[in-house]
Amino acid sequence: MLDRLQRGFWPSFYEPFRQLTERVSEWLSPASEASSNDEAYTIRIELPGVEEKDVDISVENGLLTVKGEKRFEREDKGDTWYFSERQYGAFARSFRLPDDVDEDAIKATMKDGVLTITVPRRAPQVEEGGKRIQISRG
Repeated sequence: MLDRLQRGFWPSFYEPFRQLTERVSEWLSPASEASSNDEAYTIRIELPGVEEKDVDISVENGLLTVKGEKRFEREDKGDTWYFSERQYGAFARSFRLPDDVDEDAIKATMKDGVLTITVPRRAPQVEEGGKRIQISRG
C-alpha cells in the first residue's frame, strides 16, 4: 500500500519543479521566428543588448545552433533601484534544418538587436533525359 501511495504522491509532488525547469528554459531562450520561400529559409532571433562578438552560430549534422551571452553591465553609483526585469546570461537555441539546405552558403546579419540567418536551399537534382527501359522477351 505504501508503495502505491509513494508512486501516486511523488510524480505530483515533482510536477511543479518540472514545469519550473521548462519555464526557466523558455525564459533563457531568445524569441525567434522562421519562414521560407523558394530560395531560402530565414530564421530571425531577437537579441536586444547582445553584441555580435558575443554570438556563435554553428551547423553540425543538420542542426543549426545559436549560442551567446548577454553580459551584465550596470553602474550603481548613487542610483536607487526599485526593480529590474532585464535578463542577462548565456543562451542557446537550436534548429533542425531540412534536407534541402546548402550548409556551406548560410549567412547571418545583425541589425537593431535582431539576428537574421539566411539558409539557402539547394537546387533540386533533376536527371536530364530520363532513363530508357528495355523490354526483354520472356
